Amino acid sequence: MKTDILVIGSGIAGLYLAIKASEFANVVIITKKEKAESNTNYAQGGIASVLSPTDSFEKHVKDTMMAGDGLCDKKIVEKIVKNGPRHIQELINLGVNFSKVKNGEKLDLTREGGHTEHRVVHVKDFTGKEIENNLLNAVNNRPNIKVYENHVAINLKVKNNACLGCYVYDRMKNEVYNLSAKITILATGGAGKVYLYTSNPDIASGDGIAMAYRAGATIKNMEFFQFHPTCLYHPYAKSFLISEAVRGEGGVLKTISGKEFMDNYHEMASLAPRDIVARAIDNELKKSGDEHVCLDITFKDADFVKKRFPNIYKKCMEFGIDMTKDPIPVVPAAHYCCGGVKTDINGTTDIENLFVIGESGSTGLHGANRLASNSLLEALVVSNNCSEVCQSIIKSNPTIQEFEPWEEGNAVDSNENVVVTNNWDEIRRLMWNYVGIVRSNKRLARAKKRITNLQEEINEYYWDFKITPDLIELRNIATLAEVIIDSAIMRKESRGIHFNLDFPDKLKEIKDTLIKKRV
Repeated sequence: MKTDILVIGSGIAGLYLAIKASEFANVVIITKKEKAESNTNYAQGGIASVLSPTDSFEKHVKDTMMAGDGLCDKKIVEKIVKNGPRHIQELINLGVNFSKVKNGEKLDLTREGGHTEHRVVHVKDFTGKEIENNLLNAVNNRPNIKVYENHVAINLKVKNNACLGCYVYDRMKNEVYNLSAKITILATGGAGKVYLYTSNPDIASGDGIAMAYRAGATIKNMEFFQFHPTCLYHPYAKSFLISEAVRGEGGVLKTISGKEFMDNYHEMASLAPRDIVARAIDNELKKSGDEHVCLDITFKDADFVKKRFPNIYKKCMEFGIDMTKDPIPVVPAAHYCCGGVKTDINGTTDIENLFVIGESGSTGLHGANRLASNSLLEALVVSNNCSEVCQSIIKSNPTIQEFEPWEEGNAVDSNENVVVTNNWDEIRRLMWNYVGIVRSNKRLARAKKRITNLQEEINEYYWDFKITPDLIELRNIATLAEVIIDSAIMRKESRGIHFNLDFPDKLKEIKDTLIKKRV
């Protein structure tokens, strides 16, 4: 298959870019499951943007810089923040029906952790789903965008430091083929599945970052993996997030015994930035031995809670929890990757014709910790900028370069899939235990030793047996785990999300951790 622009991933970043790029090019989107399955679809909170007369770009920039703990690129922050209102309006034009205040004229702006103003636009508590559906509708109405579901990207094809496209596995046909493109864009989302407990869907295995790393792109600040403080604690409530907006509307964190504790950790109490709240909960659980803490919003009017959080209310009720009467049991879970492939504000990487947008890229916006609801904002702005750069490339009329077909050599069908399952579980468990919310030199050394051994096993398996989606994802989470561990070892300080017991203080000299594979 050949196309002008290949987009790998179908979340907000990939879809928004495809819509923009369809005005001047033919676009192919591949997604490894159904097209609506993405981290965007699970985003509850909203998009942070300056839309209130009492707010200002300066305040939003300051809040972002504060959350990023000294590692944000201020110029990038300013550009992204200032472009927010424009793209909110574009989403409205595409049909996104953001929640309004009672009279229906003004947008209902909520407040989340780390924000000093109400600036988060939302669609009740299923913002991501509403955005995803409207973007998909727009994509379906553009004949020069083709979407291929159940197509798994395996490896990028890079020659002379230029990306020519990628190898793709078709789940339905059980075949691998070439997809050649003038421009390849990774919009593959996050990597939460590298951890045992995560708010992410099963697809979030860090595929884009892993492929870019293997291809020789520079990877930046992967030690900064954000843990969302409040994931629903229930044996059958897989990956269900309790939005930051619950605390934004007054929800208070308490121990199981009913004692408030966040005042002991931060002046903003339950509305403190995520890294502080996650570490506070982790510390309280270690002190008490309890399995969870509680998020209490029972003092709010029941009708308000049901109307503001219909999705969360419904999900909690499925598990016998009435959030209007009962505190919600919550625990931290891996949520958002603040590092990624090093890019500029246009998604440009150090490989020609390869761009990375959304959570897979690291522009400098988030620094050492992401401010709540800045992720969808970044996805919109960078995707738009990327489309403009792509247009100038397409105008130069580059040729599509074909490349050699995929070869499996002597690979055979595996009769030992238990190896994949066991390695998958072991990686996720060692990352949770040794490279989680609180780290130490000894834990990181143990993790490094074990991931090295696991990589050897996985590489042998990869070359001996025929490719499968599970093997592709296992290889990617192993790659991501190794990069995260190496990055964490490199940072000899505690900053933002990265907290090392052996280096509890911040360094005066601030640097990014950059990792590049020899190819």
